[in-house]
Amino acid sequence: MVENRIEDKKLFLVGVGPGSSRYLTDVVRDVIRKSKYLIGYKYTLSIIRDLIIPNFHQVYEVTMKNQDETYNEVYKKMRENEFCTIPFTGDVNFSESEVVDRLLEIFGNDKVELMPGISSIQVAASRAKVPLDKARVLSFHITEDIEDKKRELVEVIQDKKSVVLVPRPWNNSTEKNFMQSQIALYLKNEGIDTSKLIVWVFEFLTTAEERVFRGKLNELEDMDFSAMSVLVIDQVRRKTYLEFDRDYF
Repeated sequence: MVENRIEDKKLFLVGVGPGSSRYLTDVVRDVIRKSKYLIGYKYTLSIIRDLIIPNFHQVYEVTMKNQDETYNEVYKKMRENEFCTIPFTGDVNFSESEVVDRLLEIFGNDKVELMPGISSIQVAASRAKVPLDKARVLSFHITEDIEDKKRELVEVIQDKKSVVLVPRPWNNSTEKNFMQSQIALYLKNEGIDTSKLIVWVFEFLTTAEERVFRGKLNELEDMDFSAMSVLVIDQVRRKTYLEFDRDYF
């Protein structure tokens, strides 16, 4: 924990969408413009590059190895009434809790404000026409053990529910990967008939490089996809309001 905190410094953690700057909200644009300090990964900073003001913004590009050092460095540099914004790809409230929790430690809970963004999960569900209120959303994009989540995935499929999930890339240890091919093989080994499950894979959503695959889950066994991808397993059973008691209306 950092001691001797200066009052009134403020950190904004904001979601900046899956990749296209068109998916930035106006409130996030306003916060970025007034923040003296911007900290982010290379890809995430590229989404907001058109908002960076030369000679005003102090921009820090970070990696997993140096991010903690940078967060503490900027905290110490900030003075009263100065703002810092850290953009997160997609929605800051999804798959980012490990970083958010650390930033709450460094800056203090009362000095941090979270602003939601449009996530790849939302866009993928929309593209596949899979309603989120009838699907399970899972993220394997975490560093902690994922065995419980994998079992949850099996149970959801067995319950005939749709799934929208973020797979797990792991650059330095391929055995920790849980990408589309590993997911397909895992579910088959758990007794799921993967030849009957409809799937979508969306890569680089909202960008000029966006790619879409639609097919059956077993087809993914020998396919490779980018780390910037989302998997949708579509088991939607559509129901309209005409199937329900009209006295309700």
